[in-house]
Amino acid sequence: MIKIKNGTTENLDELIELFDQYRQFYKQNSDKKQAKSFLFERLNNQDSMIYIAYLNDKPVGFTQLFPSFSSVSMEKMWILNDLYIAPSARKKGIADELMKTAINFSKETNSKGLRLETSSDNYPAQQLYEKIGFKRETEYFYFYSTR
Repeated sequence: MIKIKNGTTENLDELIELFDQYRQFYKQNSDKKQAKSFLFERLNNQDSMIYIAYLNDKPVGFTQLFPSFSSVSMEKMWILNDLYIAPSARKKGIADELMKTAINFSKETNSKGLRLETSSDNYPAQQLYEKIGFKRETEYFYFYSTR
C-alpha cells in the first residue's frame, strides 16, 4: 500500500538515502552528510515542502517543492524541484501519487500552480507530467548563470 507523508525533521533519516540517490541520478557525487544538512535546513527553516512516499511502510520516493511568486500575475506559485522514485519501486503508481499530492498542496495554498523541469533525456518523467496535464513550455526560454 502507498502512503504519502509530510517530510519533517523527525523522518529526515528516511529521506536522506532517497535524496542522495536522486542527486546521483543527476550525476552528483554521493554526500549523505551534506544531504542531511541541506534537507534539515530546508525543513527547519520551512524553505520547502517535502512529501515522502512509502510502499509497505518503506520509504521509496519523495518530492520537494519550493515557494516562488509570479510578478506578472501577482500570485504565489510552487516549483516542483525534485521528484524521485527508487528504481525497485518504479511503475507502481508512486510518482502519480506524489504528483497528485503536490498538485493538491498547490491548490490548498491558493497558488497559481506548479512549475517543474526535468532533463531533456528523462522521458519517463516527461511522459508522466504530460499524462497528468502538465504542458511543455514552448513560449519561453530559460537561462542559467552559474557561479
